[in-house]
Amino acid sequence: MAMEKYQNESCQLLFRAMLALRTEQECAAFLEDLMTQKEIADVAQRLLVAKMLSEQVVYTKIVEETGASTATISRINRAYNYGTGGYKTILKRVNEET
Repeated sequence: MAMEKYQNESCQLLFRAMLALRTEQECAAFLEDLMTQKEIADVAQRLLVAKMLSEQVVYTKIVEETGASTATISRINRAYNYGTGGYKTILKRVNEET
């Protein structure tokens, strides 16, 4: 699993902090303090690309709608299909909430 490479105090603190967030407002405030607007936008774009890939949307449509490069889409596709399952887990849980 992916956890082995994150067995240090700083990573574990980050994971616990993320798990402690209770609302979208808390999450937004934490991310704004933690990252730049560009970094937040980049992470959000990656998640949207993963969502669209899970819905079988073609690359050209993803590029058009998200502005992501085909290289970025390909990297996310590889992680989505062959990675640790993080994208699939979070997308499933988000879909269950709506």
